Amino acid sequence: MKEQSFWQLLRDKHNDLTKSGRLVAEYLVQHPEEAQYLSISSLAKACGVAEATIFRFCRSLGFDGYNEMKIALAQANAAAEPTAAGKPEPGSDTASLCAYAAAVSTEAITGTRDTLDPAAVDRAATLLQRARQVYCCGQGGSQVLANDIWARFATVTTKFHTAGDSHMQALTASLMGPEDVVLFVSYSGATRDMLETLRLAKSCGAHIILMTHYADSPGAALADVVLLCGAQESPLEGGSIAAKIAMLYVAEVLVLRFTMDNLELTTIAKQRTSKALGPKLL
Repeated sequence: MKEQSFWQLLRDKHNDLTKSGRLVAEYLVQHPEEAQYLSISSLAKACGVAEATIFRFCRSLGFDGYNEMKIALAQANAAAEPTAAGKPEPGSDTASLCAYAAAVSTEAITGTRDTLDPAAVDRAATLLQRARQVYCCGQGGSQVLANDIWARFATVTTKFHTAGDSHMQALTASLMGPEDVVLFVSYSGATRDMLETLRLAKSCGAHIILMTHYADSPGAALADVVLLCGAQESPLEGGSIAAKIAMLYVAEVLVLRFTMDNLELTTIAKQRTSKALGPKLL
């Protein structure tokens, strides 16, 4: 596709769009900032069309898929809008950067606190308590978060594990049973490798807990429990620290619920693990 302004491209292709495609175009024009954060399912619902219509709309503009279109939209928004109040500009001093990073991180946690359903946390904690083994998984940067969550739980129990890359996750999922749980971390809830792992696990009867931003994502449709992260992440800021902080906040709430429900055992476990690590410190 030629390098071209998203809005100019939309104008050039407008007459070639179907009636439903024009509904999508109209929504993007009226809600450009909001639209860049929506999943394909959410955008389809907002426009009153099918998801297939959104995909055809993206292809009609010359994009390979929905995510490529969202990136172009986000780039157009960034070019068109003045710098938001408080947002760093070239030449900003370090004190301003510190203040901005703190504000963004605080907003991510506050948004997640308001979004996270306590009842969903309770259901997830119950699944973890009853599980024979729990595998913490993710893809890319989310796998790093999954490892952090495993390490946090590893201080109180040995039944939490990780499963490496997508190949190892597929192998692990294929050997699971009804007494096993997958705790999957995915901001989008819509990656191919994740869906493959979750489908394999579900076909074996395993339970699925998904930490994601999108309640209507394909991954959420497969999950027994969805734990929502409220941090807004632009397509131009994939893997942002703020979104990771929000995910870890959700994980910390889950750890707290799990330990409070098993207080006697987890207290003993913490004493033993702390004692084991003591000699390693200077």
